[in-house]
Amino acid sequence: MTGSDRAETIDAASKGLRLMAVHAHPDDESSKGAATMARYVAEGAEVMVVTCTGGEAGDVLNPAMDRPEVHEHMDEIRREEMAKAAKILGVQHRWLGFVDSGLPEGDPLPPLPEGCFARVPLEESTEALVRVMREFRPHVVITYDENGGYPHPDHIRTHEVSMAAFEAAADPERFPEAGDPWQVLKVYYVHGFSRARITAFHEALLEAGQESPWAEWLERWDPDKPDVMERVTTQVPCADYFEQRDDALRAHATQIDPNSRWFAVPLEIQRELWPTEEYELARSLVDSTVPEDDLFAGVREKVSS
Repeated sequence: MTGSDRAETIDAASKGLRLMAVHAHPDDESSKGAATMARYVAEGAEVMVVTCTGGEAGDVLNPAMDRPEVHEHMDEIRREEMAKAAKILGVQHRWLGFVDSGLPEGDPLPPLPEGCFARVPLEESTEALVRVMREFRPHVVITYDENGGYPHPDHIRTHEVSMAAFEAAADPERFPEAGDPWQVLKVYYVHGFSRARITAFHEALLEAGQESPWAEWLERWDPDKPDVMERVTTQVPCADYFEQRDDALRAHATQIDPNSRWFAVPLEIQRELWPTEEYELARSLVDSTVPEDDLFAGVREKVSS
């Protein structure tokens, strides 16, 4: 098979399929399911990331970027970072246009700012996402679970908006001015930070005589807390795209320290021990049997028929 023949075969693998990933902040798309998206783009699918907020309330987490001018222009910088990451992954991108709620701290917790994403009426944010869904017409949507993946108010709201939009987008009575109805066929929750995955990397590093950045994290892990792997239904092989994922993550330079534990495990170890990204099938209107290794399982047949 020649190079051009192989390219045509890959292109045909997912041609006509559309995947949407709905995230709370810029950088979430690169730390949650980025290699999966890059794989499907390479195979010919259309992929769109929808970012609900601008990430304006985010802290500068990379010491090299912790400068006064960065804090002053955080909203502009995070938009530039998102554009770079989207280009690296090859995805389309839309801002939903809401304001970062921030992560409240203190005891008692302070109220969230007026007008932030988590306080905007659900009907308003749902209509905004329905409008994008009806325009892009995704077959599959990726979002967070009911806990937001972790309890950030914007992540929890992203779950609520995504699930409400899944129902509303297909209903001609809901938001008739937001475009023609469209039925999403499958919804997945993206899962990360599996204890099993981190343990595998931790033990591999120790066996190789290297220091593991996960030792303290594993020691603090609540033994009674269930591993997210108990909820996983779908593991997508995407090891060939881990480097692309990491490049996209590094594009969010205010949020990601290139010397952090995000990049501590060599890619060859990751590819050997854990070559997948994990998802939970939350809604499906097509026949598919779990466990799966493809987000479009059951969808490919329906779209091509």
